[in-house]
Amino acid sequence: MAAAAAVISGAIPAARRNTFFTGTPEIYFGKAIDNSRLVKMEDPRRNREMKQFATALACLFLLVFTYAWQHFRAIEYGYLIESSKRELNNLTEMNRALHLEDASLRDPERIDVMARRMGLVPPEPGQVMRMDGAAGESNTPVMASVEPVIIMPGQ
Repeated sequence: MAAAAAVISGAIPAARRNTFFTGTPEIYFGKAIDNSRLVKMEDPRRNREMKQFATALACLFLLVFTYAWQHFRAIEYGYLIESSKRELNNLTEMNRALHLEDASLRDPERIDVMARRMGLVPPEPGQVMRMDGAAGESNTPVMASVEPVIIMPGQ
């Protein structure tokens, strides 16, 4: 009897081995159905619903895309503003350094020391002619004079 139970248990799959009674067995029959003569009818209400859904989806996509575009442009503008501020700070610092250099180069003591090294001396009285306003105040006409230039051969 144990051998018969082993043969039976080996022959029946584990999923079907039930000790409980499950009811009547189900039997399935295949039947060929020919749907080639069926014609699908257009449903105008369904078409209208699909068009409304597509329109709503397109509007939602457009809104999300516009928001994302504005967001990324705002981030890009933030980076541009920061780089412009950094460049402005660099240029302001360079301008300050150039003003300091200009002031140091215009220092009269420095110019005097350099002039003395080059062998320059202060002007004698009568060597300096002021052109700023003295000539304009005088009512005497100013005449130009031409001196001939002599070119010597061999020079």
